[in-house]
Amino acid sequence: MQVDLLAGTAYAALAMPQRQPTILVFDSGLGGLTVLDSTVRACPGARIVYAADDAGFPYGRLGEGELVARVLAVMERLVARSHPDLVVIACNTASTLVLPALRARFSIPFVGTVPAIKPAAGLTKTGQITVLATPGTVARDYTRGLIDTYAGGCTVSLVGSTALAGLAEAALKGEPVADAAILAEIAPCFVEAGGAHTDVITLSCTHYPLLLERMKRLAPWPVGWIDPAPAIARRVAGLLGPVATTPPVSAGDALALFTDGSGLTGPLRIALAGYGLADVAIEPMPLVN
Repeated sequence: MQVDLLAGTAYAALAMPQRQPTILVFDSGLGGLTVLDSTVRACPGARIVYAADDAGFPYGRLGEGELVARVLAVMERLVARSHPDLVVIACNTASTLVLPALRARFSIPFVGTVPAIKPAAGLTKTGQITVLATPGTVARDYTRGLIDTYAGGCTVSLVGSTALAGLAEAALKGEPVADAAILAEIAPCFVEAGGAHTDVITLSCTHYPLLLERMKRLAPWPVGWIDPAPAIARRVAGLLGPVATTPPVSAGDALALFTDGSGLTGPLRIALAGYGLADVAIEPMPLVN
């Protein structure tokens, strides 16, 4: 009798249709596409909405209070439009500051993107690691707290790049980006001191992996580069649980939303289509100064 009951329960679980959740991937610009790509692979049956607050890009120019207010306002509009089951904040600058306010405002789960200092400390063999991020992320107490907690035995170089995210956006839009411009931004990441040299760099802005192959080529010596996207995708998949994979999600189910859209060039639309985002729409939200 017990066997029959268990078999019936198992059959019911198998017969129960799995739902198709909606995942909203949010960034100030195009860097979140690196997180989107890993998330799609981890949750192939989910409906994807990619939202870029390009009217507010780059977030590093906003004061902390202004940034919190901006992200909350944009998220109110996006949640009302797309009704996501889960939101990924694919932006280190926003995640290190705005996540508590977002979780207080909304009942849906939020997955943030924070500097991968713990895995960097675990990978280094020389004890020299670099956090390559935006100036805002470098300045956050949250980042320094991660260093104190996980990398106390390491020498950590904090490099706040003012231009690298913009260079990544330009490259994705098909604009020419000189090697010298990229090298100037990453050169401070490579440190030799006390007979040791940097051997791990954590890419603590989601834009930076867009330039990873070029950074590898331009690096003065080989290092381990940490892209946080796969870990974020695993976290998303774990929170969502089983996702329906039949019928498969069609390309038309993925949507890209922009709050400005003036930078939507032909090459960028082609690049977006390569990420499965052939459907592009504008949700106008000008930045109010």
